[in-house]
Amino acid sequence: MIRTDALDQLPVRTAVPALERALDRRGIAVLCAPPGTGKTTLVPLVLAGLTGGGPVRRVVVAEPRRIAARAAARRMAWLIGEQAGGRVGFTVRGERVVGPRTVVEVVTTGVLLQRLQRDQELAGVDAVIIDECHERHLDADTVAAFLLDVREAIRPDLRLVAASATTDAEGWARLLGDAPVVEAQGVSHPVEVVWAPPAGPVRPPHGMRVDPALLTHVASTVRRALAEREGDVLCFLPGVGEIGRVAAQLAGVAAEVLQVHGRAPAAVQDAVLAGSSGSRRVVLATSVAESSLTVPGVRVVVDSGLAREPRTDHARGLSALTTVRASQAAGRQRAGRAGREAPGAVYRCWEQAEDGRLARFPSPEIKIADLAAFALQAACWGDPDASGLALLDPPPAGAMGAAREVLTAVGAVDADGRVTDRGVRMSRLGLHPRLARALLDGAAEVGGRRAAEVVALLSEEPPRAYGDDLAAALRTARRGGDGYAARWRQEVRRLSSSVKDVGGACGPDDGAVGLVAALAFPERVARARGEGAFLMVSGTGAELSDGSGLRSAPWLAVAVADRPAHAASAQVRLAAVIDEDTARTAAGHLRFAGEEVRWAGGDVVARRVERLGAVELSVRPLREPAPELVREALIEGLRREGLGLLRRTRETEQLRDRLAFLYRTLGAPWPDVSDGALLDRTEEWMEPELSRARRRSDLARIDAGQALRRLLPWATGEAARLDELAPERIEVPSGSRIRVEYGGARPVLAVKLQELFGLQETPRVAGVPVLVHLLSPAGRPAAVTADLASFWRDGYRAVRAELRGRYPKHPWPQDPTTVEATRFTKRARR
Repeated sequence: MIRTDALDQLPVRTAVPALERALDRRGIAVLCAPPGTGKTTLVPLVLAGLTGGGPVRRVVVAEPRRIAARAAARRMAWLIGEQAGGRVGFTVRGERVVGPRTVVEVVTTGVLLQRLQRDQELAGVDAVIIDECHERHLDADTVAAFLLDVREAIRPDLRLVAASATTDAEGWARLLGDAPVVEAQGVSHPVEVVWAPPAGPVRPPHGMRVDPALLTHVASTVRRALAEREGDVLCFLPGVGEIGRVAAQLAGVAAEVLQVHGRAPAAVQDAVLAGSSGSRRVVLATSVAESSLTVPGVRVVVDSGLAREPRTDHARGLSALTTVRASQAAGRQRAGRAGREAPGAVYRCWEQAEDGRLARFPSPEIKIADLAAFALQAACWGDPDASGLALLDPPPAGAMGAAREVLTAVGAVDADGRVTDRGVRMSRLGLHPRLARALLDGAAEVGGRRAAEVVALLSEEPPRAYGDDLAAALRTARRGGDGYAARWRQEVRRLSSSVKDVGGACGPDDGAVGLVAALAFPERVARARGEGAFLMVSGTGAELSDGSGLRSAPWLAVAVADRPAHAASAQVRLAAVIDEDTARTAAGHLRFAGEEVRWAGGDVVARRVERLGAVELSVRPLREPAPELVREALIEGLRREGLGLLRRTRETEQLRDRLAFLYRTLGAPWPDVSDGALLDRTEEWMEPELSRARRRSDLARIDAGQALRRLLPWATGEAARLDELAPERIEVPSGSRIRVEYGGARPVLAVKLQELFGLQETPRVAGVPVLVHLLSPAGRPAAVTADLASFWRDGYRAVRAELRGRYPKHPWPQDPTTVEATRFTKRARR
């Protein structure tokens, strides 16, 4: 029986007529409705014709998370008086609850991606709703792009709704071809904001680490909220680990403590969403409860202010979730949960002054995540570089380049980026391409069942209580009775059905686990270098915790590691012991064997080396290295340490400064003598000496000044004018020949003032007036001018007044332009 009273209470019902009109006219629309208004539950029922008496249509609802997909399906089934699996069902990875009568199917965006790759027409589907699109999950962005392609090319009749919990819908409307925007008003009660920052200092989050002091403060804030307010408390924390630690600190509170996250058992999720049975509740949740789920009975929100986002270090092959400050938009969503049913309050565990400095919105996943899976989906779709996809944000070029390298290495795409048959099979496994490679190649080595067991462990990181030894974690999961072990066994069954159980069935678990992990993450194969420290073949250092049982392993396949900000090495969270043969097998594409001549430690190093990436396996001295390799190494040394490695004198430096001045002033044919230009033209000025050199000491024998003269424009005859255009010295009226310094922005002539008496015009070089540094008789600076005539007229009088008493033996005439220049005192001159 349809629960009409419950349906009528959903605020979104007032927007449904406008939505239906928009779909009738355009077939596409953006629906904005705050959390708790019923957009996820009422709208699919109406569009499917299960309420309101419209024609029956098949509707697919795409949710970003499994927990939200299950909850939405069960809620819709309850609203029409049924159980999930009847006219409303759901499909998530590893679980499908649908029947022959199902017309509304709730799926995760990942499941919908797989379905689109198999059946681009979505045969039999009349409408698709992409829910929570404001969260900007990568799968949701990709699904939207694919569906727009489908509507344009083969299914113009397919109805498409982008549903958002915020009013920031302009971007989605533009992306969907100026789609109409339909807004629903929520029933929002006032929410009081209580600023509750920690009393003492708290270290900012880095990597996955959250300061225990903050978690203690969050727990105490929950206790405070229970004492000061009525109703249930919803507390937002960044992850499962933090939820567990805060739950432990809430032992003994006068309330039932529940934990909601993607890994929570279905029974716990159902209990939270069913509402209170009489006693007060404290619900500890990740961001899944911001908008995907409605938790009844909540009057108070405690917000830790933290969230988790994916981050990828493409250069080191490390990708993981990292803890960040939640955005202002997330803070508003969280606070709004306290005012869904009645006035409420939100306790924010940070300073009010910090709030304005938070990011306005969370980062779109496409900008920060590992894009290997996205790139494979795009290649399977026929658009390897994703340039033809309608995306709110284009994928970063660097991340796409790194993704293509991964796909090429695992055989998913060819050299041109086109998907291979193997890549198509990988894309249909519902795994990251790395894990798909480990499953397919590992099955041939260790058997399909054991490969599936290890990949299932890698696809959802086991609890920290399982330890950091992947083989031991496998044994724990096999005998475990916890929620993780149950999900793991379900995933093992799913993956086992995808591969044949052939080959490699015998042998110890430890070797099999290590091989599969190494196949998944070959860049993280690592060799020991003592004291629990390892070096990955990617070049990144890795360290085990002090109590780890893996510290004595000669080689590791690192499955999970994170590198905290400013840390020199990554911290290993999960790894398996392997031997060198396994390392060579898994990371074979990174193997190099041959002559290696390079600049290292301040000199040329020549050796015969075999290595896996950054890990050297064997090294022998190379007696007769190839001359061209030695030359390249010497040039690299010059690039690193500079041209100071050559023999240089003051005359050499002055010649270089003169040439640099002429190049700046006159340009070609005078040469550019900057470091970069000289190193690009070594064959023109450093040969044959450079090709004869074998080590650093040989460079020190090359006369840089003599070599530089090879760059002079001899062919045009201009070289003969060097001393005319940029003379080393200028003769001044006293008869002295004064050196010109060309190292600054303009040439400088530093000369005693008395030696310029009678000179009316400033000397010039290459047509440029020199900058005259006028010196006292003691050689100290007295004045600087580029206009000597002006100085005699306006500046000399002040200099004369200041210095004539200090240097009475030297001439200080009233009019210096009419007397003879001199180097001598008055007496010596007489």
